[in-house]
Amino acid sequence: MLQLSQVLLPVDHTDASLHLAALELLRTSENDLKSLTIKQRAIDARRGHVHFSYTLLADVADETRILQKIAPAARVQVAVPEGYHTPQGRHEVSERPVIVGSGPCGLFCGLLLARAGMKPLLLERGKAAGERARDVTGFWNRGWGFNAESNVQYGEGGAGTFSDGKLYTQIRDREHRIPWLLKELVKAGAPEDILIKARPHIGTDRLIKVVRHVREEIISLGGEVRFGARVNDVVIEGSAMRAVVLADGTVIEGGYFIFGIGHSSRDTFAMLRRHGVPMERKPFSIGARIEHPQELIDSSLYGRWAGHERLGSAPYKFVAHTSTGRTAYSFCMCPGGLVVAANSEPGTVVTNGMSSYARAESNANAGFMVDVSPEDYPGDDVLAGVELQRSIEMAAFDLAGGTYKAPAQLLGDFMARRASSGPGKVKPSYKPGVVWTDLTTVLPEYIVETLIQAVPRIDKSLRGFALEEAVLTGFETRSSCPIRIPRDPETLECKSVRHFYPAGEGAGYAGGIISAAADGMRVAEALLGQAQKKSAMSR
Repeated sequence: MLQLSQVLLPVDHTDASLHLAALELLRTSENDLKSLTIKQRAIDARRGHVHFSYTLLADVADETRILQKIAPAARVQVAVPEGYHTPQGRHEVSERPVIVGSGPCGLFCGLLLARAGMKPLLLERGKAAGERARDVTGFWNRGWGFNAESNVQYGEGGAGTFSDGKLYTQIRDREHRIPWLLKELVKAGAPEDILIKARPHIGTDRLIKVVRHVREEIISLGGEVRFGARVNDVVIEGSAMRAVVLADGTVIEGGYFIFGIGHSSRDTFAMLRRHGVPMERKPFSIGARIEHPQELIDSSLYGRWAGHERLGSAPYKFVAHTSTGRTAYSFCMCPGGLVVAANSEPGTVVTNGMSSYARAESNANAGFMVDVSPEDYPGDDVLAGVELQRSIEMAAFDLAGGTYKAPAQLLGDFMARRASSGPGKVKPSYKPGVVWTDLTTVLPEYIVETLIQAVPRIDKSLRGFALEEAVLTGFETRSSCPIRIPRDPETLECKSVRHFYPAGEGAGYAGGIISAAADGMRVAEALLGQAQKKSAMSR
């Protein structure tokens, strides 16, 4: 099989023209081409021209002859097999694995363990995805009270359930877990186009079905999933974790404890620290959600092709270096999306972005973020980054009047450091609503100045970004977890607590749906490897 890279075609190309382009690149005839499949399709909107850029797989009659004829050609190479090697064998264990958290990390760790016969128990403090969605949308749209155990951060599927459902990541993937994950997601109900899109997404409206399907398979294989099961404490004896204690006092023993708790499980971090679990401070980012008309973004990036059905709503990405010595960047950009309430604690306001699969809302939004380092944290405590997040979230709640509305400001007013009194032509999408005010009174000065300097720099490449009536909604504080729990690079156990496996975003080893799922897989593989060794030694 040969891989053909960077096959560029116009937006309105036909299937026949794709076939002809492959034959031309291979310098061969139809008779030599057995089959042609699309491996990946990307939108290339650089340099003012919009094209589709394809990566193709061609099965040809005589690879050697074709490669000799077109060599050297970096765009045509022998395809590298991408098969993920699923852990083999079945493992019966006397003490089942206990997984805390049912986000992508916990679900895919549980799926691999269940398929290997280990019958994991998943403990989730929140609710199942469907019930959770009712709580969340009721809080956003119908005036329901905030539920501290069922919200955007807590519940089946994790924080990614209420997002754009982005499935791309920059992690290295030598083991080819990502293609396997995408195929599993399609089997669970995700759209098939995620298999070929360079920047695939599911959309929050389809994620609920997907996570439910994964959960049901785990249960069908002998696993168990308990909702409303918040872990309040752990039992550590002889430098090993022996049990977890639920909020209702239930003690659950196990042989392995995988904590895929997500970046917002602050009470769990504090509990683990009380038990002497080692933690390190790590950087994260703080900013606000910025909203523009999606039509403006489409026109800026796609020009005359804006609005074409093949392209959909345009995404953007930027990085802007400033004289403050800090970088502003886009985070979790949601084309045709909404800004949503994402707090996990009462008396706080947190924002995030969300898109459906169709990405059909009128605004584009993204986190407009600034990097924050441990040196910026208030004090030396290992959880000082959490306290910095919380202080901004509480200040946002107060600034907006204590009603879970969010503080908002027009970009032009933010640049001038003056309060806003109302919206312009860009209507904020945040629910339960916004209060117009001055965000600069809450954000640290180094963040304000970095964002102000970044705007004209970004506008040079993304025309229209500096729109004065663009809306900033405060504040985005949960870009990643401000701590990391060190673990052994080989066994993936916590370095000082045996049988305890910190994993995913909350442990500092992931940053999104796919990277969290892949890290859960890594932990499952490590456990299965250990179980196999124990089994071999006992024989």
